[in-house]
Amino acid sequence: MNLFNKLVVMTMPLVPKALVRRVANRYIAGDTIEDAVRLVRQLNQNGMMATLDILGEHITKKEEATATTESYLAALEVINREKLDSNISIKLTAFGLKLDFDFCLANVRRVVQRAHELDNFVRIDMEDASCTTDTLRVYEVLRQEYRRVGAVIQAYMRRSLPDIRGLMQNGAPANFRICKGIYVESRAIAYKNRELINKNFTYLLTEMLRHGAYVGIATHDERLVWDAMRLIDEMKVSREQYEFQMLLGVDEELRDTIVKAGHRLRVYVPFGKSWYAYSTRRLQENPQIAGYVIQNFFGLKSS
Repeated sequence: MNLFNKLVVMTMPLVPKALVRRVANRYIAGDTIEDAVRLVRQLNQNGMMATLDILGEHITKKEEATATTESYLAALEVINREKLDSNISIKLTAFGLKLDFDFCLANVRRVVQRAHELDNFVRIDMEDASCTTDTLRVYEVLRQEYRRVGAVIQAYMRRSLPDIRGLMQNGAPANFRICKGIYVESRAIAYKNRELINKNFTYLLTEMLRHGAYVGIATHDERLVWDAMRLIDEMKVSREQYEFQMLLGVDEELRDTIVKAGHRLRVYVPFGKSWYAYSTRRLQENPQIAGYVIQNFFGLKSS
């Protein structure tokens, strides 16, 4: 990261909202479900699958959680009506996880049940470490009732290996998305070294594939993509047992390369009015993009 980009990240809270909105257009389908449908249809035409994420998390009122539930139920109906190749991804803090566990579970159960009825699928996103145990608990309960639900495992968390081993030994077949992890956690619970995180990613992926779990391989790191392809080849993993996953707006060249190589790929498509926090996080995670956008916004030259 050069000095300019580093300064951009450090001063991100001061960035004008209009500038962040410009970046949001790269990472977010739009404000409405209609915006998301148009983008997903285009992705499908280009041989890619999608997962819809309605932006907004860490709600503070049960009424907000109920509204989130209804929005996802409506999204499932739209996906079915429009015949889109897309599932949905949810964050449990938007369903009331921090308010009441049983209330959250009941809300998510409604969505998973409807997805089951519509022959669709729900991915339960992973949030910060304060949510990990309860998130896996919700997944564990619901996968015993419905098969069309999956969880996310973060490679930088030290607990991830025992977590997946426990889940794979317990009942219904496991369905995971594996990613590096983005939240700021303490060294006591999370690896900080990039090389260790990458090694753990490959180690966890190996364990998942070896034990027959379905895996969404979520990464924009071409080294990890190569590792995954090597494992798939060596282990002779069926094309129907895995997929690659990437965020909307990130390394589209690599995305196209994966698809052209014959692998299935799903694009994470966020939409909704709560775009600001998501876009700010994307800028902080991608300082080169942040620096480039700000330089262009103010008419600066790259050094």
